[in-house]
Amino acid sequence: MDRITSSLLEEFSAEVGIEKLPEDQRFEHFATYLAASRFLSETFDTGDVVLGSGGDTGIDAVAIIVNGALVTDPEMVEELAETNGFIDATFIFVQAERAAGFETAKIGQFGFGVVDFFKERPTLPRNEAVKAAAEIMAEVYKRSSKFKRGNPVCRAFYITTGRWVGDANLEARRRAVVEDLQQLNIFREVEFMCIGADMIQRLFHQTKNAVSRDFTFAERVLVPEIAGVKEAYLGLLPIREFLPLLDDGEGEILKGIFYDNVRDWQEYNAVNSEMKSTLESAPQRARFALMNNGITIIAKTLRTTGNTFHIEDYQVVNGCQTSHVLFDNRMVLDDKVVVPLRLIATDDEEVIASIVKATNRQTEVKEEQLLALSDF
Repeated sequence: MDRITSSLLEEFSAEVGIEKLPEDQRFEHFATYLAASRFLSETFDTGDVVLGSGGDTGIDAVAIIVNGALVTDPEMVEELAETNGFIDATFIFVQAERAAGFETAKIGQFGFGVVDFFKERPTLPRNEAVKAAAEIMAEVYKRSSKFKRGNPVCRAFYITTGRWVGDANLEARRRAVVEDLQQLNIFREVEFMCIGADMIQRLFHQTKNAVSRDFTFAERVLVPEIAGVKEAYLGLLPIREFLPLLDDGEGEILKGIFYDNVRDWQEYNAVNSEMKSTLESAPQRARFALMNNGITIIAKTLRTTGNTFHIEDYQVVNGCQTSHVLFDNRMVLDDKVVVPLRLIATDDEEVIASIVKATNRQTEVKEEQLLALSDF
């Protein structure tokens, strides 16, 4: 293990209190944290998903995420399904090795273990932790009728302290695992990533650094001075400037920036479906800024240079549904789409709480009241 990765492992071990574990076990926890944290908006205990040795079917950790939450018991699946009315699941598998390189045999063993995990009659012996994870998996698939976004996603991470150089034999073995998983016909997406020391270091730094973005915000007005607020702006942001604020750099939406939002993504309910239809229609798409209440972003740090804005440690406190629909339909959007944006810079927790409460309070308008606007 190189000295940088070793140093990061020591820092992580001290932070989560696992310094006394052997290095190989600490590395399993470290690798699991790096693999799963980018898909979760809250911190989590790696001890809940690391499987332990013996009967682990060649897998070091299994993290099952349902509707953005880490599920640690079967009952949670039912609770989330009833609360949200849908199930959007992601299965994350981790194999962690301190080896100086990647091995085709290890990739094959890991892949076989993942495929076996989803079998109704598994062939590999399982320890209690694997059995518990499999019970959660079974509860997810028992509610297949609630897969409104499609089947679950499967992501496998083979993490070593070596360097991935795209060796033809290793790449062929990796693709074979992906094909084996796809042939199960139970996933809408399958990903198998081989992560080396350079990516380990990059992922670790991403977990440490507050999310920051630069964007051009030309069409705006400055809000007059307000107590507890450093700066605030109202304006219209082109979609090409807005979407990077939501992207984690790997083509996924940033889950963590919606942490303070009181409503989670509600899938394509009646309102979100109507928004999607608006975006799919060229004439209506151009009127999006007039038809949408917009986005409210609160940033702890804000710096401006002309029309260029730099924000750090920011949250979308209102507009979670709009953000998800825009991101999900980004391929059909054009430059005619602009997003109404309220940008606020403050680190006053009382001010933040009041803004979150106010922007998310809405008087219910019943469908029959809206019908009064229609011609009979």
